[in-house]
Amino acid sequence: MKNDSPYLGDAFRDQYNAVNEEGKRNWFYPQKPEGYWHRRRAWFSVVALALLFAGPFLRLDGQPMFLFNIIERKIIVFGLFIGPQDYWLFGLAMLSFMVFIVLFTAVFGRLFCGWACPQTIFLEMVFRKVEFAIEGTHTQQKLLDKAPWTTDKIIKKVSKWSVFLLISFVIANLLLAYVVGVDELEKIITEPLSEHLSLFGGVVGFTAVFYFVFAWARDQVCTVICPYGRLQGVLLDRNSMVVAYDYERGEPREKLHKKEERNAGDCIMCLQCVAVCPTGIDIRNGTQMECVNCTACIDACDHIMDKVDLPRGLIRYASENSISEGRKKFITPRVVGYAVVLALLWSALGFVVATRTDTETTLFRAPGTTFVDNGDGTVSNLYTFKIFNKTNHEIKPKLVLEAPQGTVKFAGTPDLTLEPAGLSQGSLFVTIPKSEIKKRLTDVKFSVYRGKEKIEEFKTTFIAPQ
Repeated sequence: MKNDSPYLGDAFRDQYNAVNEEGKRNWFYPQKPEGYWHRRRAWFSVVALALLFAGPFLRLDGQPMFLFNIIERKIIVFGLFIGPQDYWLFGLAMLSFMVFIVLFTAVFGRLFCGWACPQTIFLEMVFRKVEFAIEGTHTQQKLLDKAPWTTDKIIKKVSKWSVFLLISFVIANLLLAYVVGVDELEKIITEPLSEHLSLFGGVVGFTAVFYFVFAWARDQVCTVICPYGRLQGVLLDRNSMVVAYDYERGEPREKLHKKEERNAGDCIMCLQCVAVCPTGIDIRNGTQMECVNCTACIDACDHIMDKVDLPRGLIRYASENSISEGRKKFITPRVVGYAVVLALLWSALGFVVATRTDTETTLFRAPGTTFVDNGDGTVSNLYTFKIFNKTNHEIKPKLVLEAPQGTVKFAGTPDLTLEPAGLSQGSLFVTIPKSEIKKRLTDVKFSVYRGKEKIEEFKTTFIAPQ
């Protein structure tokens, strides 16, 4: 969203700030953020991290609340098991999530990136805190990187890298707990390593990935790798709430001179907003793709405004229209349209979840067969069946013919016990007295019971002589 301020002119940056003119990477050394918004983000991060680490241990009816085992196609979200047969449910949930992201971004911009994204929380609230604690301020970090390899530098660098590696290992285990569950993760810890080489290899691999992300990639994850950041330009509009510089109040910029009457805007060219930015942008150039709405520039600017006795809010959460026209309008026709679509998707998702059964049974007449006249006043049809378990716990189902009156006889002695997300299949004969048959094609009704609880019902067709 390009800023239309007449004061900015050619100052609006049109190049990627993380790369210099030689094509090499600019390594950012952001100043340690402090202030009202940072404290709020810090407390929010504490709560978010607590929930994130508690997630794999939360259980409902003996099952994990969250599990994302893509390999075995077992996904559990808030206790709802989504197995291989529920691909359509998963697709509907993902579509709803995407529309929610579009709606949220249209109204609140990249608020999620700055406050709730795990990448931002771990990088800004964990890894950078460690860096500040070991290497010192941003200036000291920069000087240390340029300094020759002395004993002091080696100790600091090795200490930082070791702590980074340890935190990456913890995060890798957390991810694995969400993927395979805490029970499987416990086996890696308590049982011989040779029995779980693949899972241990996963831990090592993810540890290396997270170390690379937080020790080297850092801001490039948000600006180059993350698709959400790349889509920001098409999801935002002039009414979206973003971290914005009030150019109507701040321009023209001019340094502050004591004992001189000031005729310029409130921006005193202190560059503190640039110094604290973790992605190295100048927020005064307008909303940019690299901005993750971390609020560091708001705190830095407010601090300077307090010092020079000017009102806070030169940089604040605002929309482009609220700055240029003094008009706050977050609810636009576009937002209403997204909200209507999302409401319809959530209604459909709620309906299918509410009406979803624990089993899914298919019952078809055996190919190439018709009816069998038994000669005793009854007619039989041969069917093949499949019963899918759509839950993550064992089910012992019972197949019952509800109407019309008749009997069900299984071919052989099949074991109908269903393992979690398991399948049972076989063949069976349905025998119905001719007195119960009124026409050649008769609908027959079946139910599946778990104990005395009916968990599913369905219909099929029965063929009889005319």
